[in-house]
Amino acid sequence: MKLLDLLNGVSYQLLSGELEKEINNIQYDSRKIEVDDLFVCLTGFEVDGHNYANKAIEAGAKVIICEKNIDIKENDVTVLLVKEGRKALALMAANYYGHPTRKLKLIGVTGTNGKTTTVYLLKSMLEKAGKKVGLVGTIANYIGDTKIKSERTTPESLELQKLFKDMVEADCEYCVMEVSSHSLYLDRVYGCEFEIGIFTNLTRDHLDFHKSFDNYYDAKFKLFQRSKSCVINVDDDFGYRVLRDVEKLDNKEIKTYSIKNESDFKASDLMLKEGDIHFRINGEEFNSVLPGEYNVYNALGAVGAMSILGIDKELMRKGLLDVVVPGRCERIGYKYDIPYDIIIDFAHTPDGLKNILETLKGFTKNRLIAVYGCGGDRDKVKRAELGRIGTELADLAIITSDNPREEDPMVIIKEIVAGIKKSNYLAIENRVEAIKLALGMAEEGDVIVLAGKGHENYQIVNEGVIHFDEREIVDDILANKKK
Repeated sequence: MKLLDLLNGVSYQLLSGELEKEINNIQYDSRKIEVDDLFVCLTGFEVDGHNYANKAIEAGAKVIICEKNIDIKENDVTVLLVKEGRKALALMAANYYGHPTRKLKLIGVTGTNGKTTTVYLLKSMLEKAGKKVGLVGTIANYIGDTKIKSERTTPESLELQKLFKDMVEADCEYCVMEVSSHSLYLDRVYGCEFEIGIFTNLTRDHLDFHKSFDNYYDAKFKLFQRSKSCVINVDDDFGYRVLRDVEKLDNKEIKTYSIKNESDFKASDLMLKEGDIHFRINGEEFNSVLPGEYNVYNALGAVGAMSILGIDKELMRKGLLDVVVPGRCERIGYKYDIPYDIIIDFAHTPDGLKNILETLKGFTKNRLIAVYGCGGDRDKVKRAELGRIGTELADLAIITSDNPREEDPMVIIKEIVAGIKKSNYLAIENRVEAIKLALGMAEEGDVIVLAGKGHENYQIVNEGVIHFDEREIVDDILANKKK
């Protein structure tokens, strides 16, 4: 592709070299450079791409995009200065792949909790309406029924635009995607225009990255600046702030949803029946296989978006009844004919843990046992809160390890325990042993929830990433118990 075509829409200053060049590919990782590639120097939190510019040139790069002056040894290399490298990367990626989002209807979901479940509900409803749908999210990416491994909630702009292009080539009409605060702050979705943006909630998370709630909020709000229509949870305190701020913008269609406050889509008469949740939206009956009040909120966000698109309510109902969200209130171990239930859930924030425990308490006949920890190298303030919530809502909490990363797992556990005021807890560093203990003491009618890992099949420890799949661990424990 011609360099000038690649730079369409990008503000830059030519420092050296020529603009009349043919570019093979765009890269921001110097290890992937091939002859005639363009290299974008990104300033990261741990690595500065500017330090690898000459390495990229040695590998064959003919164009360097940088945010500051760098010493280039080769004379035939074009060097362009930009103010924001990530925005330039996003625009060039869109140019390179032919602006695929202009051929897709994008629905973005942002918030602390509920993003994953909501996009799966959206996909299910749209597919019931006969639409081919792509999905971008934490668990996996999908092009129709084809599953593609996901490395992060929202990919870097270069990989994201390639994924959009693949969706278009596979005749997808829609793409539903989780839009993380990181991706918004780091301009991974810069230049993407969304048909609909959905706001779920805002609770404590990622403050190690954003430093303050205002920064966290400002990152999330970028989605609604780029969305034609906005669907907002007004039972959430920050939802009202989103609503007020969106109302200041021009040409936005706004729909609200709630259970408590007045809204366009208000749920009432919530009732748990055999694990399903039955409820009404504006007086009309709905039923979801995903239990809990928090899943009613997720359903409301999806229903609000589908209503904007004109999808029939009966198709929405079918979508709610035919959806599986891996690692979200997922029942495992049942094939062993055990007299108790084992649930895995991704809940790793105080609000997420509160939601899953309150939901499971609704159909626990005996004891609710919670096994959970807290990730290392992240916001430490929420650790004590996780300790308090788990012991207040569960009959027994087993505090253990969860992706300790570079930290000492026992230090994290002690900080969780610091928030506990009751005595109904045990602390076991080894997560496998913690799960064994929970299953070993389980009685008829108990519900055991393994919280924090959900869909993940790995554990991040000081030595790196190791395989760790709670489904396999539970299977091994139960299979050995039968012997």
